[in-house]
Amino acid sequence: MPENKKDNSMCIHCNYSQLLEDAGLPATPNRLRVLEIIGNNSFPLSVADIHETLERSCPVNRTTVYRILDLLVEKQVVARIATGGRAAYYGMAPNEQHQAHPHFYCTQCGRMDCLTPETVNIDFHAFENTFPGRIDKFEVRLDGICRNCLKKRE
Repeated sequence: MPENKKDNSMCIHCNYSQLLEDAGLPATPNRLRVLEIIGNNSFPLSVADIHETLERSCPVNRTTVYRILDLLVEKQVVARIATGGRAAYYGMAPNEQHQAHPHFYCTQCGRMDCLTPETVNIDFHAFENTFPGRIDKFEVRLDGICRNCLKKRE
């Protein structure tokens, strides 16, 4: 199983100010910092991870982080990735720099990793042709136990 491979999730090419502008949002310092934290990681992050990283450089209220994330998800700048429970992780939404891709969620330690787009092959065209509606979001998540947790069991 994957272990934090560097892939299309880590972004050195994104212009975060431009992404916000394209979404019709002012590029506030906190929004930019949240995007930089998400975009500069090679795996999706929890709200706690994002908040903790923000707090290292400048205090910010956790509610503010939730509001920023909700807005960025609404404007499709950031993707909310479900874990199957109440928790969620956040990564960059698909765009020119970020191809849509599946994720692996470790049900033991709670870590989420990005997989390469080729990991799971789904014929979207055949699905769209047979589905009687409009598809706004498609998310693929594989659940299991990561390599590190398996090693700990041995």
